[in-house]
Amino acid sequence: MNNREISDFDRKHLWHPYTSMSRPLPVYQVREAHGVMLELSDGRQLIDGMSSWWAAIHGYNHPVLNAALLRQSDKMAHIMFGGLTHAPAVELAAKLIQLTPAPLDKLFFADSGSVSIEVAMKMACQYAIANGQPEKQRFLSLRHGYHGDTTGAMSLSDPVNGMHHIFQPLIQQQFFTTAPQAKFNAPWRDEYFHDAEEIIKQHHQQLAAVVLEPIVQGAGGMRFYHPQYLQRMRQLCDKFDILLICDEIATGFGRTGKLFAIEYAAVAPDILCLGKALTGGYMTLAATLTTDKVATVISDGQPGVFMHGPTFMGNPLACAVANASIELLISSPWQQRIKAIEKQLQRELAPCRDSELVADVRTLGAIGVVETKKPVRMAEITRFFVDNGVWIRPFGKLIYLMPPYIITAEELQQLTATIVQAVKKENFFQ
Repeated sequence: MNNREISDFDRKHLWHPYTSMSRPLPVYQVREAHGVMLELSDGRQLIDGMSSWWAAIHGYNHPVLNAALLRQSDKMAHIMFGGLTHAPAVELAAKLIQLTPAPLDKLFFADSGSVSIEVAMKMACQYAIANGQPEKQRFLSLRHGYHGDTTGAMSLSDPVNGMHHIFQPLIQQQFFTTAPQAKFNAPWRDEYFHDAEEIIKQHHQQLAAVVLEPIVQGAGGMRFYHPQYLQRMRQLCDKFDILLICDEIATGFGRTGKLFAIEYAAVAPDILCLGKALTGGYMTLAATLTTDKVATVISDGQPGVFMHGPTFMGNPLACAVANASIELLISSPWQQRIKAIEKQLQRELAPCRDSELVADVRTLGAIGVVETKKPVRMAEITRFFVDNGVWIRPFGKLIYLMPPYIITAEELQQLTATIVQAVKKENFFQ
């Protein structure tokens, strides 16, 4: 197909994420990607401010990751993980166990972030059953949270402010507490935790686990909250014998300025979910880590095995490129890069506050968020961004940046300057 035929077929037959087939949004055809640049089929170059939904932390077409993928493809692209194992999976598990806090030392590979959440939920429920507490089959989550688009993950995402409210009659009803009110750098007040405390006191006998995104609530609102909240939640879960599940799918691997966001609170969850940047954006892969205690209780109870097994879990290609991505990250000056990005985002997004259309501006690590008072007009604002040589994908009232860590100051400046221009234009908002 030529470029026009590709675009025509896409428009008629391909259903893109969160879009309408009868009222499609513009779709821009990418021909190649190198570094932080996306090259469109018409030759235009766009600076990527999204890291392909936060995954491509090293940018695109990285020679180290390309080489890892090619080396592994010469050996085997895939084998089933049932009854078989291979070096890339074992090496990756060893890396992740070393990098994450003790006592997380058991790991289950999954296909995607959403599936890792499903795995975590099943672990928590099966743990409760094996532990002689079959009544503990529900979860407590946070308002403004987002944990994925599969059925179980949808049940944990905000049922009112989230993207899945129309499915509420179809999914298990969970408990929800007020989203953390203490901002990341603001003073902590105990009253911020009262709602969660009361819900857990009243319903702990039904709760298998608390599920939350540590420090940064992502697609549910791009909110940054105080580490003390996470510390208090860990204490409360211990007191009432509830597992704590931390969803680091978006925050893991340096995005917040720490390798994992839980490090800000110095806590370890009972179950940890990882994904997105795990392979540097090359392939879909996720992991669910847990403790020896959780694994032993599940394994010694009925039916004596953990009841989950994705076809492509532990895919050798994905594991090989994940190993290379982690080594590339750890060996790089990633902390300095994230700090430089954070300072530049703080400085260059600050003028957005002067716009009457802007409600808030906030940054943490390599995350910059401009919250507007009205939802964006997606087609119009996206076209403006592309015309100005940048790729930024807002949603709702949020215009945000999560660029690759290798971005230069000049490239980042073009992204921030374009956002500053956009928030002055009323026609971009509903």
